[in-house]
Amino acid sequence: MSFEIRHRDMLGRIGRILTKSGKIDTPIFLPVINPAIQLILPKTLSEEFGCRALITNAYILRNQQEDGAKKKGVHQLLDFDGVVMTDSGAYQILTYGEVDVDPAEIIQFQELISTDIATILDIPTSYNARKDDAKRTVDETINRAEQLSKMKTRSDILWVGPIQGGHYLDLVAYSSKKISELPFQIHALGSPTQIMEQYLFDILVDMTLTAKINTPSHTPFHLFGAGHPFMFALAVALGCDLFDSAAYAIYAREDRYMTPFGTNRLRELEYFPCSCPICRKYDPTDLRSMPFQDKQRLLAKHNLHTCFEEVRRVKQRIVEGRLWEYLEARAHVHPSLLKAVKKLKKYENYIERHSTVSKRKGLFFFSSLGLARPEIVHYRKMLRERYSSPVEAKILLLLPQPNRKPFHLDKVIRKLLNLIADSNEKNQLIQVCVYAAPFGVVPLELDEVYPLSQHEIATPLDLETKEYVAEQVRNFIKSSSFNKVFLVEDTKVWKGIVTSVCRNIKRKSLSITFLRVEEKSSEEVVNYIARTLEAAIQDCHKDPVNAVDDITLR
Repeated sequence: MSFEIRHRDMLGRIGRILTKSGKIDTPIFLPVINPAIQLILPKTLSEEFGCRALITNAYILRNQQEDGAKKKGVHQLLDFDGVVMTDSGAYQILTYGEVDVDPAEIIQFQELISTDIATILDIPTSYNARKDDAKRTVDETINRAEQLSKMKTRSDILWVGPIQGGHYLDLVAYSSKKISELPFQIHALGSPTQIMEQYLFDILVDMTLTAKINTPSHTPFHLFGAGHPFMFALAVALGCDLFDSAAYAIYAREDRYMTPFGTNRLRELEYFPCSCPICRKYDPTDLRSMPFQDKQRLLAKHNLHTCFEEVRRVKQRIVEGRLWEYLEARAHVHPSLLKAVKKLKKYENYIERHSTVSKRKGLFFFSSLGLARPEIVHYRKMLRERYSSPVEAKILLLLPQPNRKPFHLDKVIRKLLNLIADSNEKNQLIQVCVYAAPFGVVPLELDEVYPLSQHEIATPLDLETKEYVAEQVRNFIKSSSFNKVFLVEDTKVWKGIVTSVCRNIKRKSLSITFLRVEEKSSEEVVNYIARTLEAAIQDCHKDPVNAVDDITLR
């Protein structure tokens, strides 16, 4: 199998998978086709929607159209010339408890119908399963997975290795590692449907990322039963390259109209908030007055347009490097999604390691939710692990962020830098840094490095962001070797938070002066700082002492 990755953002990837029926670009949404009830014909999917891949159920095909499927093959039977993926009947096990087929039969059947992407008959883990029962589903799925290489006879079909364990993350990790040892071309999170039906997206984050952490990063990853398009951005950000859903048809049967922001009942709508071909041609009154079958088919088509459009939006955000911003916007569609995005902080280091951190566009920072985004995590790590202050510097001047970027071009900061530069001794002894949201401490010699100047922030800052910046300032001072720190705080913006957090720093031979600025002109502040720095330089020639001074300029 060939899996070429062209763009990355967070764990999302624009990639290309090569199958025997052609290439498919990821991330990709696969509509579920029920062989018995084809509300939207596969040919229509191809011609009207540009659909290049779908998923159908091999177990249902075997039970209802076995001879025709074997004779014609799944592509001719469905009248679809794109990529066909087949599920094995595991969902039926989850729903009904068992299926009347054994693992070897379903493997053989999928080969005979010449599917492109096939799935072994795994044993799904129910959300309500006790742990010992969950362990049995994991062990049996692994046992069946180990038998695949002995049973399959074709090498041109891509096989999916399902990962079980449910919400028991230790079992998910164990299952992932075992499945990864076997020659599957695609990995998948098995049986998450019950989790998603209950909107437990934070648990989905744990399950998916536990699986991703314990499987090779170069392997495509499938999410079974992704459901509603409002969570596609989350699925892609978690590293899901393929995902399927039958919700477009199920919702249509229930008179439910999909939007990227949620679902409406048809009876509730006076206007269609969409410009797809269906919504341009009809209004809600038209659909409500139609016979059930016609209304169902048109609603299903609209729902499909919504799904495909959302995938295209997500892909474009990956190309732009703005997947985090898009995910954050989608998170506010539903409290459960917001809870899930907050859970990403738990995995911020893993996400940062697998995300690009230099992009074509600057980033937007809206709130403390964005503190877990890869670019901010990366900067914090690089400052801690790879940056050292000049060895001759004994005095640290920490200034609050100005409005202008790069920071060194700000009028007040330029004046201070000119005053420092007029003496070689000053220039060597004093280091100037800015503390700024959302990054923390920014040494001025780095302030043009991406994205320290290539970002926009929403003000006023929320409390969590201020506390984060203050903590980064504290850590920077504590780990430094400066004898004297001169910390300026604009009390209108920071409300004394930076001063409060940094006051309890315990380090030998460290003197800190806190200068709180209220209603003073920039000229007065510059002059005062200049005089104070002169005195600090004289103190540097004496033995360092521990001291804390508080000064307020009103």
